[in-house]
Amino acid sequence: MQQPTTQLFDLVLTNARIVSMISGDDGYQVSQATEIGIKDGRIAAIGELNSSAANVFDCQNKLVTPGFIDCHTHVIYAGNRANEFEMRLKGIPYQEIAQQGGGILSTVKATRQASQEQLVELALPRLDGLLRSGVTSLEVKSGYGLSLADELKMLRAAKALEDHRKIRISPTLLAAHALPPEFAGRADDYIRLVCQEIIPCVAEEKLATSVDVFCESIGFNLQQTERVFEAAVAHGLRVKGHTEQLSNLGGSALTARYNGLSADHIEYLDTTGVEALAKSGTVATLLPGAFYFLKETQLPPIELLRKHQVPMAIATDLNPGTSPFADLTMMMNMGCTLFGLTPEETLRGVTCHAAKALGYAESRGQIQPGFDADLAIWDVSHPADFSYQQGVDRLSARLVNGEFDHV
Repeated sequence: MQQPTTQLFDLVLTNARIVSMISGDDGYQVSQATEIGIKDGRIAAIGELNSSAANVFDCQNKLVTPGFIDCHTHVIYAGNRANEFEMRLKGIPYQEIAQQGGGILSTVKATRQASQEQLVELALPRLDGLLRSGVTSLEVKSGYGLSLADELKMLRAAKALEDHRKIRISPTLLAAHALPPEFAGRADDYIRLVCQEIIPCVAEEKLATSVDVFCESIGFNLQQTERVFEAAVAHGLRVKGHTEQLSNLGGSALTARYNGLSADHIEYLDTTGVEALAKSGTVATLLPGAFYFLKETQLPPIELLRKHQVPMAIATDLNPGTSPFADLTMMMNMGCTLFGLTPEETLRGVTCHAAKALGYAESRGQIQPGFDADLAIWDVSHPADFSYQQGVDRLSARLVNGEFDHV
């Protein structure tokens, strides 16, 4: 902790038991009650502060963590697929459901029909669920528009969430999510549209910070994925990958070759792919909600990732078809029970490692001077509780950019 300092702060948190999530063993340890000085939306000092402040808040010895970061969501969409969930449980195959107008294209149809304002209103209840689980930063993907106008509409709706809630949004273009019906049998033509029209427009309007591709046998192949990555980099956008979820196509290694922020899902990732992630510093984002909901059996290579010290993030993958869960702490529990992660690994997965997966490793996901004052205050005694207990209100308050959002 810092030595006593004299400084004028905008806000001082007193009696804060900090879990800083800095690198090393100390990051997961709970500090003695101390003080956090906040100035201009950033953490200015930590320790015994000899100072004055416009506002003082007594944390009453509650736990203070970095605000949680959900680094993979599809929170913007229209329509409801609960009926499909019921149909699958009755044994109706997905192909038949799709033939009846279901599947991802049903979400595309509903999303195309909705206005930007309607998409925002539909997303707010899902967003509120995430906020209650301590989320202060959120990645939101497009990918249910699959046309220039509708992808732009989704990205604008995603950013508009900041006008309704205290939240930081990182929009990601996922136009290469599925093949739209009007391009049936013409995947290369659609990829050409993505590369030559959608990406340039998104970059010019600064509607996204990164570009994602569903690289999979039911999505887009390796060559098509690389074309999208090339276009993204050429327009100054970072890349991410939906990779190795259902098979091993080498999408994670390709993502790493383009210095991708993260490779997500990765159940079928092999040693070559893990080594590529380690070399590039690309984050492995684990999505246990989709694994659970789809009743998958192929586990991600956790031990290999540990061996090669690849940072592992945890996210909800909140979406209508395969992970309809708006609770990041539930994903932490699933990360432990399904994937064998430790509570410390899951907490790093929604703080410092999730920040790295969004390109904010130097400003979010840790409690230390100079970092954004995005914090969560919890009525829990030990950080393992986040992965342990579910269904109990534990969040006392969130701070985003140094401003309170009381629960």
